[in-house]
Amino acid sequence: MCGKFISLEGMDGAGKSTHIPTILNALKLRGAEVVSTREPGGTLLGEQLRELLLQQDMHPETEALLMFAARREHIAQVIEPALVRGAYVVTDRFADASFAYQCGGRGISFEKMLDLESWVQGGLQPDVTLLFDVPVEVSIQRLASARAPDKFERETADFFNRIRNAYLRRAADCPERFRVIDANRDIDAVRQSVEEIVASI
Repeated sequence: MCGKFISLEGMDGAGKSTHIPTILNALKLRGAEVVSTREPGGTLLGEQLRELLLQQDMHPETEALLMFAARREHIAQVIEPALVRGAYVVTDRFADASFAYQCGGRGISFEKMLDLESWVQGGLQPDVTLLFDVPVEVSIQRLASARAPDKFERETADFFNRIRNAYLRRAADCPERFRVIDANRDIDAVRQSVEEIVASI
């Protein structure tokens, strides 16, 4: 595969989605094909599973399995074909979100998640992961003024603390691909950090 795979991660309300256009525009200026996608979702089946995952209460292990089912379809239909073509793939969340939300938030064992990751992804990992990090209270404050919240966005501060800690642990475990961005700054400062990271890819 000769393309580049970029993932964006962070708690709900961290502001990562705000900076997707900046990333896409910077990459398009290079003249390459750019594929923008998201998880859960990215395919017809993935989007159907997204509705269930964001709205329907279920057992935590069912949630994890459905996340990885959507991811397998996403990889097969969108990500791998684009990388083979030499495209840049930019995804709003990938497997790190499962380690944060299902391991950190829901309490599923790290070992089970590693097994799922290995089975579904093989050796596929993003080349670069931008982790937008904010304090939990900032995340909750931003969500309060957003659209109608999904089931994850309605969770408690303790849940979000566990997610944030899981993300930061994951970043510490994989420093070669993570770029942690302080997203508790004004939007222009965050954008500048994003542009600098993208320029280095």
